[in-house]
Amino acid sequence: MNENIRKLKEKISQAEAIMIGAGAGLSTAAGFVYAGARFEQYFSDFRQKYGFQDMYSGGFYPYKTPEEFWAYWSRYIWINRYMDAPKSTYTDLYRLVEQKDYFVLTTNVDHCFQKAGFEKKRLFYTQGDYGLFQCTKPCCQKTWENEETVRSMLLAQGYVIGKQNDLMLPEGRTAAMTVPSTLIPRCPNCGRPLTMNLRSDEKFVEDEGWQKAAVEYEAFVTAHKDKAVVYLELGVGYNTPGIIKYNFWQQVYQNEKATYACLNMDTEKVPGEIQERSILISGDSHEILQELLA
Repeated sequence: MNENIRKLKEKISQAEAIMIGAGAGLSTAAGFVYAGARFEQYFSDFRQKYGFQDMYSGGFYPYKTPEEFWAYWSRYIWINRYMDAPKSTYTDLYRLVEQKDYFVLTTNVDHCFQKAGFEKKRLFYTQGDYGLFQCTKPCCQKTWENEETVRSMLLAQGYVIGKQNDLMLPEGRTAAMTVPSTLIPRCPNCGRPLTMNLRSDEKFVEDEGWQKAAVEYEAFVTAHKDKAVVYLELGVGYNTPGIIKYNFWQQVYQNEKATYACLNMDTEKVPGEIQERSILISGDSHEILQELLA
C-alpha cells in the first residue's frame, strides 16, 4: 500500500491533468453514513413507526400523505446536502488537486465538492442534486433550488438550525412527523407536485446547468485525450459502472500516457490491457487521501 501511495503521489505530481471520478463510497468515507447512529439521531421516530433501519429504505417507503413524505425527505435532504460532511475528506481531495488542471465526474448528489472549494465549472453531477426540485411530470426541463422550502419544513417540525446548518431539537422536544400542507412544493410552471431532481427513471430533468456541465466534461476529455492524465476513481461501485469506472478504463486504454488509479474499500481488478498503467489502493479513502497529502 505504501508503495502504491508513493507511485500515485508521483503520477499526480507529474500529471498534466487529473480526472476525478467519485461515487457514493467517497461520501461514506467522509462520514455521510445512511445507517447506524446517524440514522438513529434524525430518524428514530420513523424507524419506530415503520421499522426500516436506514435512510435509503425510508426514502422509498410509501407514505400515506405528502405531509409525512416531506417531513421525512426534508430531514434527509438537509443532513445530506446542507450540513457539512463530518470528515475533511473532500477538502483533502481538493488540496491534493487544486494546483492541477482537474475535472470531476460524479454520481453523488450531496454537493460536497462545491462546499470543499471545487470550482462549479469543473463539476459534472450526472445523477442530480439533493438541493434541486423538479416537476413530477415533468412539464419542463427546469429545476428550482429548495433550501428555503426545506428549511421551512424543518422549522415546522420543531427543529432548530444552527450557524453551521446543524439540525437540532430543543431539549425535551419531539419532532413532528408531518409538515403543513401549505409547504408542499408545487411546480411554478404547471402546479403539479415537485420532487427531488434525482435520476431514478426516465423523468429525470437534465436542466440547463446539467447540459452545460456535460459539454464542459466532453471538452475536458477531448482537450486531454493524448496528455498525461491521472484518472482518479474514488469510492465507485458497480451500480452504474458505465458512468465512471468503465468509462475511465476506456479512456486509459485509448491514451498510452494516462494512468488509472482506484481508491476503494474493496479489492479491485482491472482489464489486463491497462494493468501496467493502473494503481489500485484498497482501504478507507479518507485515510488514503491523508497519506497522499502527508
